[in-house]
Amino acid sequence: MNNQYSPSGFSFLPVVVKNLLIINALLFLADFALARFGIDLSNTLGLHFFMASDFRPWQLLTYMFMHGNFSHLFFNMFALWMFGATLENIWGPKRFLLFYILCGLGAGLMQEGVQYIEYVTSLSQYQNVNLGGGQIIPMSKYLNYMTTVGASGAIYGLLLAFGMMFPNSMIYLYFLVPIKAKWFVIGYAVIELLTGIFSTGDHVAHFAHLGGMLVGLIILLVWKRKGRLY
Repeated sequence: MNNQYSPSGFSFLPVVVKNLLIINALLFLADFALARFGIDLSNTLGLHFFMASDFRPWQLLTYMFMHGNFSHLFFNMFALWMFGATLENIWGPKRFLLFYILCGLGAGLMQEGVQYIEYVTSLSQYQNVNLGGGQIIPMSKYLNYMTTVGASGAIYGLLLAFGMMFPNSMIYLYFLVPIKAKWFVIGYAVIELLTGIFSTGDHVAHFAHLGGMLVGLIILLVWKRKGRLY
């Protein structure tokens, strides 16, 4: 397969990565600015539980462009550039964008599935939910609190792809500790799985991250079988 993105022609900031960075930054600023006028953009574009009244199907796409705070945005965008630039240079903009969006969609669907399991196993029996401090709200309102935002699911798909395609490349943890990409990816996957199972109340969508990696793995295996991985 011929590819116009030869190693000698790599771009430091390829077009899709650049535009994703811009879109995410602009929506973060818009969310901050509109909040002053009583408009909650994260509530509108974030991914609600599919049984909640605020759920809309297009939130499965828009949620991955919203972020809860600056550090959430910064680290996701840094990882997008760090891993995404290399992958886009190899795959080209169309394939890279397809991979990124599908991983994000897979992460969102995984999160919806996990929330549904949580609902049917521990929440469906209640008409009201006690949030503590004497605050009791109806279940219909509580379901709208189950909202997911962030590009992390898509980013974890990129991380998996980088680790599979460049397993022996060195990644520096905290810019100091070298580790091969394959061990970095495996370590993160194990941490996310264990944290997702055993952690409570950390407000991190660990299974969404794993969903992004799972979809990424499926796509990469299909591409590899068709000889289109590189």
